[in-house]
Amino acid sequence: MDYIKTEKKWRAAWARNKDLSFDPKSKAEKFYMLEMFSYPSAANLHLGHWYNYGLSDSYARFKKMNGYNVFQPMGFDAFGLPAENYAIRTGIHPMDSTRANIAKMRVQLKNMGAMFDWKYGVVTCDPDYYKWTQWLFLQLYKKGLAYQKDAAVNWCSGCNTVIANEQVADGVCERCSSPVIRKNMKQWFFKITDYAGELLSDLEGLDWPEKTKLMQKNWIGRSSGGEIIFTTASGESFPVFTTRADTLFGVSYVVLAPEHPLTDKLTVPACRAAVRAYQADAARVSELDRLSSVKEKTGVFTGAYALNPANGERVPVYTADYVLYTYGTGAVMGVPAHDERDFAFALKYGLPVKRVINPPDGALSELPCTSDGILTESGVYSGLTSEDARARILDRLAADGTGGHKTNYRLRDWSISRQRYWGCPIPIIHCGHCGAVPVPEEQLPITLPYDVNFTPDGQSPLLRHAGYIDTTCPVCGGPAKRDADTLDTFVCSSWYYLRYPDNKNKKAAFSKKKIDAMLPVDKYVGGAEHACMHLLYARFFTKALRDLGYLSFGEPFKSLLHQGMILGVDGFKMSKNRGNVANPDTYVSKFGSDALRLYLAFGFNYTDGGPWSDDGIKSIVKFLDRVERVAVKFLDAGDTGDGYGAAEKELDYALNYAIGAVTRDTEAFSFNTSIARLMELLNAVNKYENAPAVNAGFTRGVITDMLRLLAPYAPHFSEELFARYGAKKSVFLSGYPKVDKAKLVRDETEYAVQINSKLKARLTVPSSADNAEIERLALSDERIAPLFEGRSVKKVIIIPKRLINILV
Repeated sequence: MDYIKTEKKWRAAWARNKDLSFDPKSKAEKFYMLEMFSYPSAANLHLGHWYNYGLSDSYARFKKMNGYNVFQPMGFDAFGLPAENYAIRTGIHPMDSTRANIAKMRVQLKNMGAMFDWKYGVVTCDPDYYKWTQWLFLQLYKKGLAYQKDAAVNWCSGCNTVIANEQVADGVCERCSSPVIRKNMKQWFFKITDYAGELLSDLEGLDWPEKTKLMQKNWIGRSSGGEIIFTTASGESFPVFTTRADTLFGVSYVVLAPEHPLTDKLTVPACRAAVRAYQADAARVSELDRLSSVKEKTGVFTGAYALNPANGERVPVYTADYVLYTYGTGAVMGVPAHDERDFAFALKYGLPVKRVINPPDGALSELPCTSDGILTESGVYSGLTSEDARARILDRLAADGTGGHKTNYRLRDWSISRQRYWGCPIPIIHCGHCGAVPVPEEQLPITLPYDVNFTPDGQSPLLRHAGYIDTTCPVCGGPAKRDADTLDTFVCSSWYYLRYPDNKNKKAAFSKKKIDAMLPVDKYVGGAEHACMHLLYARFFTKALRDLGYLSFGEPFKSLLHQGMILGVDGFKMSKNRGNVANPDTYVSKFGSDALRLYLAFGFNYTDGGPWSDDGIKSIVKFLDRVERVAVKFLDAGDTGDGYGAAEKELDYALNYAIGAVTRDTEAFSFNTSIARLMELLNAVNKYENAPAVNAGFTRGVITDMLRLLAPYAPHFSEELFARYGAKKSVFLSGYPKVDKAKLVRDETEYAVQINSKLKARLTVPSSADNAEIERLALSDERIAPLFEGRSVKKVIIIPKRLINILV
């Protein structure tokens, strides 16, 4: 078979007939199959794309053959920093490079032979798409879920823009590996923290990898405890969150984050120089490093004091970088006797260490004592257990207005402002008289101008485009300025799954009726690296839009699966710098897309991936050649036998075993074992074809079912042979083979025969034989009887369906 020619033939046929496309009028159960869409920052798909999209498509085809009305769209996540950085290096405008890359990648995706329904595609940099991204921003803004404030943000020195907490890894930008510092800037935020509790609790009902759910749980980070308000001599007050209110009488100092607004306000003149130097140093350290348990804890005295609301004691106020303003309240209380970090800090700076918890058994332990116990030196609470004291102390503080019970989350609001050009414009106008004013919805989209100097200088490139920035206030009609920042690209990808089913809608982002019928997504496939970014943001968007009345469901993705990563031949991540990138087009042009798809399915555990090696792809081609040879042989072969004897029963058993195994394994994304079972089935067919008498009609039926099983993994190849066998419609519309369980019950059973527990022979007996009959057959068998001739049989032990042990 000319694989390349055959694939072109069937791709054209599928496109022409549209038999495999989603049918919105069908009454069959829908199955929304979605792969995370690609970012067109490079000109070509790499093997990782192939591994994700090709094998996910195999699963989609499997579901199609099982009667589902499969919806499998594809699009491009087209905004973002890589295209802009590429433009800065090369001078090629990001709009031009992105469009060109999309055109190339669309051809590659079509050559893959996937069932992607391109009429439902989206491209996030198209004004027709980002018009509705802007509209969604405005809906969240009206609801109070989008707001602007001065905040300490992560500033990437390489990208010259703000990046989200989730995009900082080990103190550097995950995109360009440049150092990230903290600085205060006016930023737009989404109030994702309003949904922290629901984002956490709803994880339990999701069919997601447990590791991914745990990552989100830890990122959201729920803590139950209390809030305690400390007041300074100047009248300023600040809350601290703690899970150990029982240690309140042991507080000997409090700490403010270096970036906390009160840090500057409370610092006395004599301490100002030291505090400012410390703040500057802290700004150069990533949040992750600041929170590191192995980093030495340092701090500076502000010169201020605060009052402990429990006993009125005056305690010093320090600033220390192990406290973050963006986490909790930005302030903590120091209890050296009962916290290891506080103990080390107190020893370093000569602060008091006061024991207020004794072990339950009364035996004094070394400090710090971090476990619960019995309170001491704690006024009226002395003698209470830690558990009782926590509740009573917080109740008392609540009554006094100086604290109370509280649940805290590690999750922080999502910073969405980016000081870059290639992104969705923020639909806000800033007026000196009216303040921040939403762009009227009828004026959307606010489009990006093309003629922009996007060389980064720490400010948004759009600020330099007077034609874009200068505008009129829609409220008072006076001169105003557009917001110069663009949205984080994750905003665009937080709702794309909602646009796909209704992508031609000109009047709304989507129809509620249509989306409620099509979503949630039934199976979502993509990388695990998105666990605490895209996947969390998409869940937030879905819940917020539900509460706004635009959806009737609260979770976007019912079932999630992460594919593994295909590494370079050297075992490292594929990279141009390493020279270990493998181009899938090389193999497609030489062997065909089916061979590459089948090799990726067979050569790797889908959720693990592994180092790339093309050594086995030729073996896959030989496997396809063998399938073709036997299929063609029996296409016009006459019968040399028309019975249904032992040989036919054996092949029928192999077929039905394969159907059951491949069905189960494909459903579980265990593609490598599915292909292994198909190879075993082919071996069984090859064995049967060499039998003295062959039932050709029976064999053609077996081969037809084998082609159906193979079709999701080698779609063009299987379609071609299926058509040669006289099919009038696509193999993908022919139904998936079903197991005939009766064919899995063998008429005969093979036993291992031992004499005095040593294996001597094998014996086949009727499956219906009872133990007495099995014993008679074994003792009278002409091969076995001579082995114990002259000796009396003492006992025969029979293990059903496995073993006969003759003791002599």
